[in-house]
Amino acid sequence: MAKLKVAAVQAATDPFDAAAATARTVALIADAAATGAKVAVFPEAFIGGYPKGLDFGCCIGRRTPEGRADFVRYVKGAISIPGPEVDNLVAACAKHDITAVVGVIERDGGTLYCTALYLSPAGLLGTHRKVMPTGSERLVWGFGDGSSLTVVDTPYGRLGGAICWEHYMPLMRAAYYAKGVQLWAAPTADDRETWIPTMRHVAMEGRCFVISACQVMRRSDFPADYATRIEAGPDEWMMHGRSVIVGPLGEVLAGPLLDEEGILTADIDTDDILGATLDFDPVGHYARPDLFSLHVEERVQAPVAVVSDSKKV
Repeated sequence: MAKLKVAAVQAATDPFDAAAATARTVALIADAAATGAKVAVFPEAFIGGYPKGLDFGCCIGRRTPEGRADFVRYVKGAISIPGPEVDNLVAACAKHDITAVVGVIERDGGTLYCTALYLSPAGLLGTHRKVMPTGSERLVWGFGDGSSLTVVDTPYGRLGGAICWEHYMPLMRAAYYAKGVQLWAAPTADDRETWIPTMRHVAMEGRCFVISACQVMRRSDFPADYATRIEAGPDEWMMHGRSVIVGPLGEVLAGPLLDEEGILTADIDTDDILGATLDFDPVGHYARPDLFSLHVEERVQAPVAVVSDSKKV
């Protein structure tokens, strides 16, 4: 087990501009490492942008040219995996000897995914695509499958987690608990007060350390022609943050941080997880497999599977 410092990065980003947002992330990786942190978590959609308030010109039975233009901008601001943005993030992690979880908008063909990158000095350890976009997010994001229920080994423990309202999927949480997550990354766009008890619940239920990071954005941080349906003056907050770090008994170790940029840090000891399992282990001695069980499908769900017996000449 390990003693280390972890960080939740709460900051404004550059929506719809992958190059600028990547440069911003690289700088913040350096800032997080300067605190002594060995693991840092960034918000959901930090590269690519969280399109809060946009409707992309959609209602039932109707789409508009203006909405399609908004989507074009969103697609152009997304990244491909692998790609140069990922390479730059890995280089930053290597330079500063830090592991980072970064929320991005991933472009794969004609579909966008809300994705978390697991980055280390050694390279890209894995990715997780959000399996259930919430509400109108389904207009612009595809659905991840079970092949990216990612948990990775690091020198500091097993690192995994979920994105935003995936945390309200109890069966998904159970699947992750079974993978032995010790450091739970929670990139999110939920900046409400009710998010804090959710993070405390996950930490206490999973007997893990939870690191939750959310963006903090004013209206002026978005483009001037950003067609948001949320009324806000230039200096008004459209995303309030509330990043937080929680221990395995549900105790708040840092935050929540509200309406300002900052890097939350906490010194943790993963041996505390062992002590926390004395009276509760959700997939061990507190489980009842004779009564309850869960089937998890982790095969890639490809829309086109080609089967051929022909030999290529």
